[in-house]
Amino acid sequence: MNPIGLAVVALALVGTVLVLAEVPWFARRPMAERLGGHLPGRRSGRPTTTVWSTESLRDALTPLAGVLGARGARLLGVREDAERRLRRIHAGDDAAGFRIRQLGWATAALAAAAVVVTAATPGPFIGLGVLAGAPLLAFLVVEDRLARASRDWQRRTLAELPVVVEQLGMLLGAGYSLGSALDRLATRGNGVVSADLGRLVQRMQQGLTEIAALREWADLAGVDALDRLVGVLALNRDAGDLGRLIAEEARSIRRDSQRDLVEAIERRNQQVWIPVTVATLLPGVTFMAVPFVEALSLFTGS
Repeated sequence: MNPIGLAVVALALVGTVLVLAEVPWFARRPMAERLGGHLPGRRSGRPTTTVWSTESLRDALTPLAGVLGARGARLLGVREDAERRLRRIHAGDDAAGFRIRQLGWATAALAAAAVVVTAATPGPFIGLGVLAGAPLLAFLVVEDRLARASRDWQRRTLAELPVVVEQLGMLLGAGYSLGSALDRLATRGNGVVSADLGRLVQRMQQGLTEIAALREWADLAGVDALDRLVGVLALNRDAGDLGRLIAEEARSIRRDSQRDLVEAIERRNQQVWIPVTVATLLPGVTFMAVPFVEALSLFTGS
């Protein structure tokens, strides 16, 4: 059997052992361990002395997955860490869980590529290319999904921010305090900004001041317009006409959002001409190649 087939068999055996380790009748613990949790002075619950289990494998691979994932992301040009992007989009997983899942998809892609290479038996260079490209492609797909979700959250934040800022200005003008106005916007809204404000209100309930919680939100969101808004809201206790400043900031944010929309439309208009240009150039190049080949054949024949 070739080395690729041996690797496939080894991966299948390891997966079988891990699956069977979760079956009670296969991974049955001794009676002393089962009764130990009920004795005085002993902690209840399932002990973690099992060597082969998904928990032990996760604990062992978490540091490796974190280091490999972070370095791979930096090599691909991603400068922002995964923990920050996961917190931005309110993901349920942390960075360790995300990297473990990413490593799992890469390992599954490698196993599938090994099976395909073993069955198809291509050349050595093609086989090595498939084995190297499959896990890399799986890694890129998972990383790109997180990057797209983070960019989409920032785009939606910028789009919703002018309306939220205008509502905040009206509430402050009506006599609400800054904290109560933020709480009302968090409970009455249903967009991404409302979700961020909900977390902001929780941070204030945990002891942070209003301005500190706003600065934390602006730093996590990574939106320039939000940084300027926090600078304006920091004048809450000093400025006498904060409503006018907030209204001007809302108009500025709306202009920024409109500018980004115009730039996106212009980019899409330019992308439309790419297939048209290619479709126009290819026939022209073909028609130019015919007389050139004919003249070259006459020259070589003479």
